Amino acid sequence: MTTPLYGPAFSSYAPDEVSWLLQDLSRVDLEAPTAERERRIQSGAAHYAESLPVEYQPDEQYRALFDAVLADTAPRLATAVGIVTELIRAERGPHPVLASLARAGTPIGILIRRWARHVHRETWPHFTVSIVRGRGIDSAALEYLSRHHDPSSVVFVDGWTGKGAIARELTAALDAHAAAGGARFDDRLAVLADPGHCVTTYGTRDDFLIASACLNSTVSGLVSRTVLNDALIGPGEFHGAKFYAELADVDVSNLLLDTVSDFFDEVRDAVEDGAREVRAGDRTPTWSGWHSVEQVRERYGIASVNFVKPGVGETTRVLLRRVPWRVLVRDADAPEHQHIRLLADARGVPVDVVPDLAYSCVGLIKEMA
Repeated sequence: MTTPLYGPAFSSYAPDEVSWLLQDLSRVDLEAPTAERERRIQSGAAHYAESLPVEYQPDEQYRALFDAVLADTAPRLATAVGIVTELIRAERGPHPVLASLARAGTPIGILIRRWARHVHRETWPHFTVSIVRGRGIDSAALEYLSRHHDPSSVVFVDGWTGKGAIARELTAALDAHAAAGGARFDDRLAVLADPGHCVTTYGTRDDFLIASACLNSTVSGLVSRTVLNDALIGPGEFHGAKFYAELADVDVSNLLLDTVSDFFDEVRDAVEDGAREVRAGDRTPTWSGWHSVEQVRERYGIASVNFVKPGVGETTRVLLRRVPWRVLVRDADAPEHQHIRLLADARGVPVDVVPDLAYSCVGLIKEMA
């Protein structure tokens, strides 16, 4: 299938907010128990994108914490959205096409599009495409984009960087696509936060809590992470995903978007100053995040960097959908990972304080025998 999907038939987002270059696998049973799934992935029996984790639904205490975090961080989120949007506009021209990387990039892409419309009265096309670590980007989605838009105008968007694996994956995948005779796309990834120091277009390099990282589908339009399974996805077809319409009563996807958007006017001066500061600074990627992950891997005797997930967003993901071994934090009581301490406690995961940690926190995945 190579026809875009739209809400409300697919996702809880309005149809003009995003076009999903995915196929709907909602009727397919793809979820597996977390431990069983982790064991198959680590043994090499299955790739992580062939199935889905069971959607973890936090308790009321955690949901209340999400509400408090969102209220507390919305101005900072709005500022970072404004800065990265202004950088995109200055560097890629006034008519870019946004291609968010599913699914963490999707709410960020919507917010970027909203800023461009609210501040500049510009309507930027916005799509969501799938990228899979170790498998590359959805080539059918790239073909769709190149048929309908100038490939040089496409800006790939994600929520944040961890150690930079997706930034590297994107570059390699776009190079491979061009080498195979496809269109050449710009590989400069735009993100809200770049604590890994591996991109040049970002709203901040602080490792701060992005509220959309706190939950799974219920903060991402009720859409699962993407699926690439040869039994379901044929040649030339979009990657797949599920729409969890049954979770509508706990969906906060549009609450997040509206709460952040409500601060756009208030932060315009801060955005102007911040964008000027970022443009004037040295944005050369140092990949310092990757180097620090290697140090953590060696210190804890971990077999692969794939088991080390740095930053607030990635650590949250480990606790929500992987089998965590332990969590490392730089400061025992830092407010940006209060939700992480809550999740770790709920799952019985030890939290180690490591004062020289390069990130605010790091999640370590358990190696399954």
